[in-house]
Amino acid sequence: MGAEDGFYERIGRPGEGRFLATEATRGPWDAGAQHAGPPAALLGRAVEERPGARGDMRVARITYEILRPVPIGELTVAASVLRAGRGTELVEAALTPAGADAPVMLARALRIRVADEPVPEVAQGARVARPGEAAPSPFFPVPWETGYHSSMEARFTRGAFTEPGPATCWMRMRVPLVAGEAVRPLDRVLVAADSGNGIGAVLDIGRYVFVNGDLTVHLHRHPVGEWVCVEARTSVDPAGIGLADARLHDEKGPIGRGAQSLFVAAR
Repeated sequence: MGAEDGFYERIGRPGEGRFLATEATRGPWDAGAQHAGPPAALLGRAVEERPGARGDMRVARITYEILRPVPIGELTVAASVLRAGRGTELVEAALTPAGADAPVMLARALRIRVADEPVPEVAQGARVARPGEAAPSPFFPVPWETGYHSSMEARFTRGAFTEPGPATCWMRMRVPLVAGEAVRPLDRVLVAADSGNGIGAVLDIGRYVFVNGDLTVHLHRHPVGEWVCVEARTSVDPAGIGLADARLHDEKGPIGRGAQSLFVAAR
């Protein structure tokens, strides 16, 4: 299995929810750990794919708790309904490494029923420059050749990974989430959204760590197209607690927001 085939390979019998992570998921800090974007998307897919999932509902909000680093290897994903209603449902999904006795990442998703008849559209926020208006942008230096940094295309219309301060970056998956399977709109958003704290970093990455222990994504519109834009800015308190806040866009305009709580400390 090569990293160019997908972030994950589906293994085992149908319905088991077993996947094998490839090198494409590797994050920038630990050769044995995944970037949180791909497992976030895998949990989002589990929410949509669970048996009995209603086709008239969409994910409006999904919150992740990143309990421990997600290892590169075999994983099991399971989803269950916590609350089912006529217009909304709350679904929980868990990601557990093979041989582990507890999940390393949890997600809770609020799904809302799509209206039977169209309602007036109200769009908030200005559009950003399109990805075609920017050249491909390099990631900050990573000590290995293959990983999340090589599996995603990035184009900044403001700032850069190597420049501190608010920044705006379009991202596109170079590989599918699951090898041999079509990429879903939600996959594209969730794979990119966890990059907000890196895109909008305000501190020198060589001197400080700013690790997120969670991620919340709100979507008011279903995303379309291959590109997702993360327009991110970060605030940091002297106590070492930060917030990365991002507006999310596709090429039609704003689609929602992402937020990450940060642990900030000197290296």
